[in-house]
Amino acid sequence: MSAAQKHWKAKDIAKDVAVLSPPDDLAPLPEPYASNGLEPDYKAKKPEWAERYCASLDGFVALDTLERPENEEAKKEFVERFLVGLEKLFSEVNANTVQPLMLTTDFCAKCNTCSDACHIYLSSNGDELLRPSYRTDVLRRMYKKYFTPSGRFLGGLVGADVDVTWESIARLGELAYRCNLCRRCAQVCPLGLDNGLVAKEIRKLFSQELGVAPTPVHDKGTMLQLKVGSTTGLTKPAFLDNLEFIEEDIYERTGRKIKFPIDKKGADVLVMHNAGEFIAWPDNPAAFAILLDEAGVDWTLSSDMMGYDSVNYGIWYDDVQARKVALGQFKVAKELGVRRIVVGECGHAHKAIAIAADRMTTAEDRVPVESFIPVMADLVRKGRLKFDPSKNNFPVTFHDPCNIVRQMGIVMPEREILKACAPQFREMTPHGVHNFCCGGGSGIALMNSYNFSDYRNKVTARKKFSQIINAFGEDFTNPDVVKYVCAPCSNCKGTIRDILKFYSATSTYNVQYGGLVELMVNGLASMEKPYLEFLQD
Repeated sequence: MSAAQKHWKAKDIAKDVAVLSPPDDLAPLPEPYASNGLEPDYKAKKPEWAERYCASLDGFVALDTLERPENEEAKKEFVERFLVGLEKLFSEVNANTVQPLMLTTDFCAKCNTCSDACHIYLSSNGDELLRPSYRTDVLRRMYKKYFTPSGRFLGGLVGADVDVTWESIARLGELAYRCNLCRRCAQVCPLGLDNGLVAKEIRKLFSQELGVAPTPVHDKGTMLQLKVGSTTGLTKPAFLDNLEFIEEDIYERTGRKIKFPIDKKGADVLVMHNAGEFIAWPDNPAAFAILLDEAGVDWTLSSDMMGYDSVNYGIWYDDVQARKVALGQFKVAKELGVRRIVVGECGHAHKAIAIAADRMTTAEDRVPVESFIPVMADLVRKGRLKFDPSKNNFPVTFHDPCNIVRQMGIVMPEREILKACAPQFREMTPHGVHNFCCGGGSGIALMNSYNFSDYRNKVTARKKFSQIINAFGEDFTNPDVVKYVCAPCSNCKGTIRDILKFYSATSTYNVQYGGLVELMVNGLASMEKPYLEFLQD
């Protein structure tokens, strides 16, 4: 990234420039990565990317469905559609969020408190484009220039000086996907403003008005889920076959004959997992089954469309799609007649169905929703789950998923569980509501095309990897000591898996990762042999 770009002003978003470089003046990682050349370089970019997409922001392409228009007429039409959406964004049509959006764009004091709290801005060593308030400033100046009398007549004199062109619009859209929507900026803002919300609203404008969203999030995410019931494409027959395989694996590994209760009418609990767990981490739904069976919980899984996938990618980029998914999930729960939904290890799914759905559905649509974390903590408290902590006698640190902890306030129950089953538990610094995002939030964990994984591994996840290194201290570099990063969220686990691989931390230093329930099962007093795969002979 050029020195000039690092100090761009808001109006510079419309500059005519060639392809820009990715952030290269990054904050140093702790040892052993700070000085020995262990950090991989960015992969080479391909010039044709910039010919087809907007790669002029930093060389990465998030919006792979936004191709350069073929002619000036198409560019003009795109700009006009954007302006229609921009006006809607700041009107009562956008009733749920227009007030906090306008407060954030109108009253930012440029105090930079949000920047000092942003893991992405800090990792980039102060890249102006990655400042949380930068995209807010761009959006504000665009709106003022085209939709306020002072902006139309006085322009730059009143801060209305960003030209709306195809390139500036496309760069703004790309900027919205350089944010994890972790809301750490909102938490620290002395005025209560929310630059993370602004990023999400820009994404919404692009999706709902321009039909533009990243393929992994929309086409291979939401649309696939609405079509077959799962973001993984896991059909009902494949899902049931997968459960049979997991049941057999549980028996082979533990000697326990456990059957997943499917479509049980009137159960106390409908457990909803991120469908990716059944494919990428089947140990996780298996661990849930073991714990719920041991505790004697009356529960079920659904085999119906929308019932076995708690994912709702819509909350990252499109309110219309989010509502469709939420209604489908509630419909399944109502038809089963369950008393409550308990969400498994998926951070955004927690927030989507427990909080965001409140603004998208009516009371008649909804079913009570709880997080698995306080449910499990209550089972531990009541003695229905008993541990032998010596089984987990290795260093364990805990990653707080943003949606569960910072945005829902579930902080202590998970620590109560860890203190009961993990004698070498150690906190990250900072932790709890102050913890940094894993770097994969808001869909960034899913995006790997056009070198986007480099942006995640080197920039957005940089703070998290530094936290992991520091949490384990001297133990980090000792391969004889197994170390466990506990992350009770599917997206977070995916990001942590990738950074541990990217920096060779698992293969070189024996740093492992997994969810909370797997660690709980491994520590159960009733378990005869280790459950965690890396502890097995």
